[in-house]
Amino acid sequence: MKHIYAGILCVLLSLTAAARSANDSVWVQTHYVKKEQYIRMRDGVRLFTTIYQPLDSSEQHPVLMTRTPYSCAPYGKEMSPRLWDSYWNTYAREGYIIVIQDVRGRWMSEGTFIDIRPFNPDKRGADIDEASDTYDTIEWLLQHVPHNNGRVGLFGISYPGFYSTMGALSGHPALKAVSPQAPVTDWFHGDDFHHNGAFFLMDCFGFYTKGFGYPRPHPVSVAPVQQLKLPCADNYQTFLQIGTIPDFTKLTGDSLVFWKELIAHPDYDDWWKARDPRQHVSRVQPAMLVVGGLFDAEDCYGAWNLYKAIEQKKQPSHFNKLVMGPWYHGQWASNDGTRLGHVQFGDNTATWYQEQVEVPFFNYYLKDKGSLAGLPEATIFFTGENRWRQFAAWPSPAVQNKPLYLQSGGTLGWHLPSANTRAWSEYVSDPAHPVPYTADVHYIRTRDYMTDDQRFAARRADVLTFETEPLTAPVTLGGVVTADLSVSVTGTDADFVVKLIDVFPDDFRYPGAPQANMTRDAGGPHPMGGYQMLVRGDIFRGRYRNSFSHPEAFTPGKVEKVRFDLPDVAHTFQKGHRIMVQVQSSWFPLADRNPQQFINIYEAKEKDFKKAGIRVYHGPAHPSAIVLPVLP
Repeated sequence: MKHIYAGILCVLLSLTAAARSANDSVWVQTHYVKKEQYIRMRDGVRLFTTIYQPLDSSEQHPVLMTRTPYSCAPYGKEMSPRLWDSYWNTYAREGYIIVIQDVRGRWMSEGTFIDIRPFNPDKRGADIDEASDTYDTIEWLLQHVPHNNGRVGLFGISYPGFYSTMGALSGHPALKAVSPQAPVTDWFHGDDFHHNGAFFLMDCFGFYTKGFGYPRPHPVSVAPVQQLKLPCADNYQTFLQIGTIPDFTKLTGDSLVFWKELIAHPDYDDWWKARDPRQHVSRVQPAMLVVGGLFDAEDCYGAWNLYKAIEQKKQPSHFNKLVMGPWYHGQWASNDGTRLGHVQFGDNTATWYQEQVEVPFFNYYLKDKGSLAGLPEATIFFTGENRWRQFAAWPSPAVQNKPLYLQSGGTLGWHLPSANTRAWSEYVSDPAHPVPYTADVHYIRTRDYMTDDQRFAARRADVLTFETEPLTAPVTLGGVVTADLSVSVTGTDADFVVKLIDVFPDDFRYPGAPQANMTRDAGGPHPMGGYQMLVRGDIFRGRYRNSFSHPEAFTPGKVEKVRFDLPDVAHTFQKGHRIMVQVQSSWFPLADRNPQQFINIYEAKEKDFKKAGIRVYHGPAHPSAIVLPVLP
C-alpha cells in the first residue's frame, strides 16, 4: 500500500510540475518578445543571435548571454521552452534580457568554425578569436537593445563553457560576471577526448560522426543527416569489430577536419598548448563562478583546473569561486539533482545550487540585488555523507596527503609493506579482450558509469583488486588523488587505469528502499549491499610517464614508476565501508586500445596489438600506493 501511495504522489507531483510549466509558458509569452538578429563582427562576418527582450520598459534590464555551437533554436517565431521548463524561468521573472548566439561557423551564423579556436593575445585590426566575437556582440547589444542597464553576464555548459572562458578574456568593461560550467579546457590531459594522453575513442568518434564535425558550407537551421550507419546496440562489440584507429579514420571519411588534426598530434605539442585557455587567464576581469560535477564524464577536469589556474594568476581581490556538486554533465541545470545511477544524494542538489548560488551571483553583479557575503571560496558537495561543505580555499590547507599502500593478498594499508610479503601482483592484458568500462550493454556512453558498481570488474583476471578491512571510523577525502605505481611490462608500452572505490556494507540499503529482489526473477531495485561505487577512476598512457611531449618506450621487465593525478574527489567513506583500489590496463571502449608496443597508436594495424604481462609491485623496495587527500 505504501508503494501505491508513493506512486500516486509521484503522479501528482508530475502533474503539478506540468501545470506550473504551462503557466510559466503563458507568462513568458505575454511578458517577452523574441527578436532574431545578425550581428556583424569586426571582420564583417555576421553571427546569428536570438534576443528575448522583456516587454517591461519601466526599468533597465541586465543582459545574460550564452554562446553555443549547438544552436540557438528554435528559429523563427517560436520561443525556447528553456524559458519556462527550466530554471531559466527565474531569470525571465527577474527581467533579464536573455541572449543566445550561434558561434562563428555554426548553424545560422556565418564564417568558418574552428574547434577550440585558440585565444589570440595580439589581435590587430580585423583579427578575430572567440574573445573578440564576444566583445563585438556585447558592444552591439548595448547600443541596439533598448532598456538595457549596461551590464552583461555570460554563462554556458561544456562547449558553451569554453566560450564563457573565452568571453571572460574579451576585456569588455560591461561584462561583469561569467560562469564557465563544465568548461572544455584541455582536450589532451583531461577533458572529453583525452585523459593523460589516452584517446577517449567512444566520445570523440560519436561526437564528430553524429554530425558535429561535418562541413557546413552555408548557414543552416536543420541538423545534418548522419551519414555513418553502425550497429547501435552494443558499443563494446561494435567498436571492437571496427578495429584500429586507422579503421575508424576510414569511416570518418575526408570531411572531419578536427579528427584529422587530432590524430596528427598524438603527443602534447604546441598545437595542443595553443588550445588551452589557462595560459591566458591572468587577463580575466569579470567576477568568475566556475561550476562542475564530481561525476561529470566529459569535463570534470576542466572545471577543477580552470578554477585553479585563475586562482594562481588572478589579483588577490578578484572574485573567483568554485562550486562542485554530485552531478553528471550539466545536471546542475536540470530539475533533478537527487541521484546519479544507483547512488542517492538526499536532497535536490540542482535546485539548491540554482536558487542559492547561480541566480544570486548574477543578480548581485548585474542588478545590485542581494549579497554574496555568505558564498565561500569553494562550495563542495561531499558524497558518502551527502552534505555541502564550505572552504576558504581549495584544496583545503588542512588536507594531509596520505599514501595507502597496495599489499600482497589484495589488501591495502597505511604503512609500507613488510619484507616478508610477495613483492608483486600480475595479470595479462589482452587488447583482443579489453576490460569494459561498464557491465551494461548499450551503445551511447552512459553518464552513470562515473558511480557504477565495479563488481563486474573485480571478477576479471586482468583486473587487480585491493581493499581495506571495514573502516572503524569515517575517512573523508577532499582534493587530488595521485596514483603512484611501481610497474614492469613485457611489452614496450601499456595503459594504466586506477579506480578508487567505496565498498558498501553487505547489508546496506537506502532509507525507505524496498528489499532487493531475492529470487531468480528479473527486475527489482539494484542490490546495494556490497555495492562497489566508483568514486574516481582515470587512465594514463604509460609512454608519457616522464613527459607528455616526449614519450618513451618501456624496457621490458624493468621496474619503473608511473605516477599521475586523478581529478579531485570530495567523498566520505563511512564507518563500516571499505576503501578499494582496482588497477587494470584497458577501459574499453571509453578509451582506445593500446597495442602495448611503442608505436604511433593512431597508425597501428591490427597485427601490432599484442598481449602483455603487467606486474604491479608492492614490496618495500618498489612500493605502489594511491595517495589520498585526507581531511581531518
